[in-house]
Amino acid sequence: MSEIYTSKWACGSRTHTRKGRLLSVLFFLVIIGQSAMAQISVKGKVTDQADGSAIPGATVLLKGGTIGTQTSLEGTYELTGIPDNAILIFSFVGMNSQEVSVGNRTTIDVALSADSRILQEVVVVGYGSQKKSDLTGAITAISSVDFVKGNVNTPEQLIAGKLAGVQITSNGGAPGSGSKIRIRGGSSLSASNDPLIVIDGIPLDNSDIKGAANPLSFINPNDIESFNVLKDASAAAIYGSRAANGVIIITTKKGHSGDKLKVNFSTLFSASQIAKKINVLNAEQFREAVNTHGTETQKALLGSANTDWQDQIYRTSFSSNNNLSLSGAVKSIPYRLSVGYNLQNGILKTSAMDRTSASLGLTPKFFKDHLKVDINVKASTTKSKFPDEGAIGSAIGYDPTQPVYMENDKFGGYYQWLNPQGNIEALAASNPLSLLRLKSNNGTLNRVIANAQFDYQFHFLPELHANWNIGIDRSSTDGKEWSSNLVSASSYTNNGSTGYYTQSRQNFTNQFFLNYVKQVDQQNFNIMVGAENQGFVRENENGTTYGNPDVAGIKSYFKTDYALLSYFGRLNYSLKDKYLATVTVRRDGSSRFAKENRWGTFPSVALAWKINKELSRDDIFSDLKLRFGWGITGQQDLSSGDYPYLNAYTPGQGLRYQLGNTFVEVLRPNAYDPNIKWEQTQSTNFGLDFGLSKQRISGSIDFYQKKTSDLINEIDVPAGSNFSNKVTTNVGTLENTGLEVVLNYTPITNDHLTWDISGNFTYNKRKITALTKVDNPNYVGVLVGGIDGGTGNYAQVHSTGYAPNSFFMYQQVYNEAGAPIEGVFVDRNQDGIISELDRYRYQAAPPRLFLGLSSQLAYKKASVGFVMRSNIGNYNFNNIYANRGSYQSITGSGNFLSNLSANVLETGFTQRTDQSILSDYYVQNASFLRMDNINFGYNLDHLFKKGKIRAQLSLVAQNVFVITKYKGLDPEIADGIDKQVYPRPRTLSLGLNLHF
Repeated sequence: MSEIYTSKWACGSRTHTRKGRLLSVLFFLVIIGQSAMAQISVKGKVTDQADGSAIPGATVLLKGGTIGTQTSLEGTYELTGIPDNAILIFSFVGMNSQEVSVGNRTTIDVALSADSRILQEVVVVGYGSQKKSDLTGAITAISSVDFVKGNVNTPEQLIAGKLAGVQITSNGGAPGSGSKIRIRGGSSLSASNDPLIVIDGIPLDNSDIKGAANPLSFINPNDIESFNVLKDASAAAIYGSRAANGVIIITTKKGHSGDKLKVNFSTLFSASQIAKKINVLNAEQFREAVNTHGTETQKALLGSANTDWQDQIYRTSFSSNNNLSLSGAVKSIPYRLSVGYNLQNGILKTSAMDRTSASLGLTPKFFKDHLKVDINVKASTTKSKFPDEGAIGSAIGYDPTQPVYMENDKFGGYYQWLNPQGNIEALAASNPLSLLRLKSNNGTLNRVIANAQFDYQFHFLPELHANWNIGIDRSSTDGKEWSSNLVSASSYTNNGSTGYYTQSRQNFTNQFFLNYVKQVDQQNFNIMVGAENQGFVRENENGTTYGNPDVAGIKSYFKTDYALLSYFGRLNYSLKDKYLATVTVRRDGSSRFAKENRWGTFPSVALAWKINKELSRDDIFSDLKLRFGWGITGQQDLSSGDYPYLNAYTPGQGLRYQLGNTFVEVLRPNAYDPNIKWEQTQSTNFGLDFGLSKQRISGSIDFYQKKTSDLINEIDVPAGSNFSNKVTTNVGTLENTGLEVVLNYTPITNDHLTWDISGNFTYNKRKITALTKVDNPNYVGVLVGGIDGGTGNYAQVHSTGYAPNSFFMYQQVYNEAGAPIEGVFVDRNQDGIISELDRYRYQAAPPRLFLGLSSQLAYKKASVGFVMRSNIGNYNFNNIYANRGSYQSITGSGNFLSNLSANVLETGFTQRTDQSILSDYYVQNASFLRMDNINFGYNLDHLFKKGKIRAQLSLVAQNVFVITKYKGLDPEIADGIDKQVYPRPRTLSLGLNLHF
C-alpha cells in the first residue's frame, strides 16, 4: 500500500508541477502584456489657440514624474515610456497651462490659450492706467514679484539695478539713508535732478525732511505693490511742471473683492559688518614715517599704543524687520491693513533708525459698481539717531600710536590732543570715539499721507468717468542735539551745548478730471481733461544754547509756502489695434516765479505701430511695436529759496548786533533775479518693444535725446551788481543723449523648474552746450565739488562742451617707471609757470554705461537668485589720498600728529600744496562690478500639511563683493568726491514669511 500510495502521490506531484508551471507562465505573460500596454509612446503638436500657429519650445511634462521634453520648431513633441493612466502638463510662457489625461491615446494635440492676465497687463500712467500693449511712451513697470530681496529699508532700494535708464546710487550705509535717483541723467545743474515721486496718486514734495535721512524712509517697502517709471517726455509731460527728471509712480497693495481673510506675517533678522576699511598707516608704519620724516618735536609726540581707530568706531550691527498684514473683503468692501516695525542699527556706533508704520487701504464700490472709491492712509513714526559722521574722518586721520582712553577724567576718560596749557588742542581732530559717545542727535518724524479717490461712471453715459482725488501729506519733526564740553576745544570753551530743531510740513493735493472712452468701428478714443491744485507749506525752527553764560545762544525761525495750479488734457487714439497715438498738453502756474513768467505750457505727442499685427506671425513675434515720442517738460524745484525773483531777507546765520545787553540776529538780503522763469526740457524718444517665441524672449530698445534750455543755474556775477557774488538765474543749455536696452529671457519653465534672466544696459552722455548768454570761449565755467585740503579748493567745474562735474585738475608728470614726479605738472599754456591757467578738464563723475543683471531659478520648493550691477566710465577724486598722501600731512601748526593714507608709501610725496592736491593722479577710474544681492528661498509648506499655513524661509546676502580698480573705500559715489563716506555694510539676513 505504501508503494501504491507513493506512486499516486508522485504522479499527482508531477501533475501539480506541470499545472503550476503553466499558471506561472500565463501569469508572467499577463504581467508582461499589461506592462507593455502601460508603457506607451505619445506624440503630438502644441499650437496657439488664437491662430493655430505652432508653439516651439513649449514644455511637455509627465505630472509627478521626471519625464519631459520641449516642442520642436514645428511645435511637435514625442514622449516614450508613458503610463496609460498618466497626466501630461503642457505649458509655455505667456500661455495658460493645460493638464491632459493620456488614457489609451498615442497622439495628443493641444492648443494653448493666451494668459489674459499677461495680455491685459495694466500699467499705471499719469492720472489713469493703460494696457501695457497699448503704451506709446517709454514706461517701465516692475511689480513686487521682481523686487530686490533682503534687508530693504527704503522704497528705491527695491528696484536698484532692475531698470534701464534708472540709476540709483546710495548716499551711504547709514540707517534709512536715501539714494540719488537719476532717470536718463540729470536735466539740470543747480535745480533739482530728482524725479517726481507719486504715491497712490499723491505727488510728493522733493525737499528734504528734517529728522529723517531720506524723504522716502517713512514708507514701508513691504506695502508697495509696483513701481511704474515714466522716462520720456511723451509719458511724463502729463505731470508738466515737475516731470523734467522723470516720474516714479508707486502703487501700494490693496485688498480684492471676494477674497477671504488673508493674514501675512514676515520677519527678517539681519547682521551687518563693514565690508572694507580705508587703507591708512598702521601704528608701526606711522612710527617709521614720523621717525624718518618728522621733526624732533613730532617724534616726541608719538605714543606707545597700537590702535586701529576704524575698528573703534565700527561694529557688527543687528537689525530686525517685522510686518503683519490683513487683507480680504467685508461684504462689498475690500480692505488691506498692515503694520510694520523696523529697527535698523548702523555699523557706525550710535547710529540707528526705528520705524513704526501702518497702512490702510479700502476700495469699496457703490451704485452697482458705478462709483469706485479708493481710500489710502499711510502713517509712520521714525526715530533716528544721527551720529557725528565727522568721526569717520577723524578715525582716518587720528594718530594710531595713541590710546583710546586716558586716566585723566578731565576729558571724559578719552584721550585727546592737549596744548601746553593742558586744554584740548584747537586745531587737532577729536578722539573719534568721543565724537560718538559724547554727542547725540536724535530726531523723531511723524508723517501721514492720506487720500481719497472717487471714480464715478455716469449711469446715463457709461463711457464717461469723473474722477476726484484729494490728499494730504503732513509731517512734524522734533529733534534734540547735545554736545559735551569734553569733545573739542570749542565745546570746552562753550561748556557744551544743547539744541533743538522742529519742522512742520503741510502739503495738499486736489485733482479732478473727466475721462471719456469710446469705440467707433475699429477706432478707440480715450479723452481725459482735468485740473489740479497743489500747496506746500514748510515751517522750521531751531535753537542752540551753551553752558557758558557769556556765549549767546542762537535761535531762528523760518516759514515758507508755494503753490502750483495746473490744467491738463490727454487723447489716446488707436486704429485697428495697430496704430496708436497719444497727445497731451499741460499748463502750469507756479508761485515761485513773477506773474509775467508764472505760466508754462508743456505739450507732448507719441505714436506707435504694432508691426506684429501686420506680419501675422505670432509664432515668431508675439510683440513687435515701434514707438516715437516728443515732448516738453518743466522744472521749478529750486536748490535754494522758494522765491528767487523777490528781494527777500533771511537770518544772518549767527551774525548778531548788540543792543544794550540784548543780541539781535541780523537779517541779510538775498541775491535775486526778478526775471527768473521755467527751466524747460525737450525730449525725443525712439523705441522698439519686442517679444519672441510667445514672450519667452522679450525686451525693448530706446534711443533718446533730452535738451534743457533756460537752465536754472547759480552763476558768478560781478561784485556790487547784486547782494551776493552768486545769483540763481536762467542761463545755459544742457543735453543728454542715450541708449537703453532691456532683455528678458526664460530658458526653462514647467511645473517643477522655472528660470528667468533679465538684463539691462544704459548708455548716457551728458554735456553742457551753453553756459553764458553771450558766447565767451575764455569763460572757464562754474567751480563746484568742494574738497578737503588747502583753502577753498574745488575739484570740479561746469564748462561748456563738457560733462557737468568734470574734474578740473593739474596734469601730473610721470617718470619712465610710471611713478608720479612730485610737484611736476604739465605747463599746458606754455607760459613758463604752473598756475590756475594750467588746470584742465579730466574725466567726470557719472558713468557712461551702467548695467544690471538679475536671475531667479526656482526648482520645486527651492529658489536661488541674484542681482548684479555695473558702472563703466565713472571716475572718483580720491580726496583721502590727496589730502593725506604726503609726509607734510603728519601735522599741522599745532601740538598733534595726523595719520597718513597708505598711498604715501607708493608715491613718497613729502609736500602738500594746492597744486599737488589737485593733481589728476588722484582722479581714479571707479568702474565696478558689484554683486548686490544673492538670495536663497525654500518653501516650508510640507511642515504644515494639516493646516492652511504656507511658509517660506529665505537667506539673503547683500553687498557680497565689488570688483574694481578703484583704490578708495567704495567706487560708487554719487558726486565723485571721495571724502568721508558712511560705508555700505555687507549684510546677511534670515527671513521667515507666513501666509494664513
